[in-house]
Amino acid sequence: MSSRGTEDNARPDLAYRRAARIFSMGLCMAVAACTVGPDFERPAQPHLKRYTENPVPRRLVATMGEPAQRIEVGKRISAQWWELFRSPELTSVVHQAIRENKTLLAARATLAAAEEEVAAARGGLYPQIEALANADRTRSSHLQTNATGISVPGEAPISNLYSVGATVSYATDVFGGTKRKVEQQQALADFQRYQLAAAYLTLTGNAVTDAITIASINAQIEATQDVITGDQQTLSLVRQAFDAGKVARADVLTAETQLASDETTLPALRQQVSTVRHALATLTGHAPATWAAPSFKLERFSLPRELPLTLPSRLVRQRPDILAAEAQLHADSAAIGVATAQLFPSITLSATLGQESLRTGTLFNTANQFWNLSGQILAPIFEGGTLYAQRRAAIDTYKASLATYEQTVLDSFQQVADTLKALQHDAELIGAQRLLLDTASESLKLQRISYAAGKTTLLNLIDAERVYQQARIAFVRSQAQRVRDSAQLFVALGGGWWQVLPEPDRPSPN
Repeated sequence: MSSRGTEDNARPDLAYRRAARIFSMGLCMAVAACTVGPDFERPAQPHLKRYTENPVPRRLVATMGEPAQRIEVGKRISAQWWELFRSPELTSVVHQAIRENKTLLAARATLAAAEEEVAAARGGLYPQIEALANADRTRSSHLQTNATGISVPGEAPISNLYSVGATVSYATDVFGGTKRKVEQQQALADFQRYQLAAAYLTLTGNAVTDAITIASINAQIEATQDVITGDQQTLSLVRQAFDAGKVARADVLTAETQLASDETTLPALRQQVSTVRHALATLTGHAPATWAAPSFKLERFSLPRELPLTLPSRLVRQRPDILAAEAQLHADSAAIGVATAQLFPSITLSATLGQESLRTGTLFNTANQFWNLSGQILAPIFEGGTLYAQRRAAIDTYKASLATYEQTVLDSFQQVADTLKALQHDAELIGAQRLLLDTASESLKLQRISYAAGKTTLLNLIDAERVYQQARIAFVRSQAQRVRDSAQLFVALGGGWWQVLPEPDRPSPN
């Protein structure tokens, strides 16, 4: 045995110091390493000052005593924006949906899994330590010479070998491939976080919209029932006139036909409201057979008088679909770095330290210590063009994500613009519909009086009833549409989700 080997056995701490020296060098290399690939920069905020070609009036005035609305630029969006409609039933349903909706629960679990993937990727930045223990029992072939000098099989000895120790390995990440992988996983976790926010926003928006739709259809059913009641009154007048010999049997048939025609509209309306009620039950996490939606009344919804409006430069920092597209863009940018790092050598350092003995009683003696230090450099030389193709694919994927991000921004601007114009036209329409309804109602009253007095024909009366029916239904729909578009504006602006699901590393948009 050499003197150096004797010295190493006599000084077991020398192995530890050498291992520490090697790993210190590796850590220094990692600190001084460069990170290849592009550093991600968030897309610039747009400099637009409005969403529509012509500015939408700040005050949306409706005539005929209908309430006006005011658009407040820069106003903070309430996290519980649905409470502005002053409907306790609506608030209760939305809160229940947030607690029990299955899609939202799935999005939360998916986010948790993505965050664990970040932790797993981050572990690659640190040395990996593994314990080892081994026990071998062997018996090899053995020949021995007998008394005549002939070699014959003999009884081979049985040997035992016991060993324990630990192995430490460290990938120095000189070119930052692991760092880019961590960056990519973090961006994908951000993507899932914004997907959760989008699911939350979609859920609350759909719950509010379904509730308003139920209230609208209920109002239409009520209006249709009133029209049917009027048809029955008309039919009674016609029958009285027929019994008095003042009109022909044809007038009675015409009145009966009108009544039957109006009655046929009720089943379709009831089917519509049933469908929406079932959809709302599903949103709250229940089967339609086990949960019934409240009987929402349109008159119990208050129209929000002040509507917030976020500038386009801020919208791109608070809409979850835009932020999700940005996070995906970030992940694809980091993927370029991962693919680039694969073109460069990788350096791995490892060390093993342990005890080895033929007997368990002497396993931990100083003389039975063994150690090993190694370093490995793995550099690609010829991969058939695979690595360069992967890098080009990563660049093309980034370009596609950038186009998707830009399209998402444009789509969001369009949605806000459409909603703002809809609210402007709602204000113009509601006054006209109120005037039409009042005029049609007064005309119908006069026609009934005239018909009872024998001064007009049945056709004139039925025409007046048809105009009134259409005006009544149209007015109900315009009322509901104005409330629905107000809710849609809150959704289009992001709905204040960041106050409920805050971002951990970035300031809130408001």
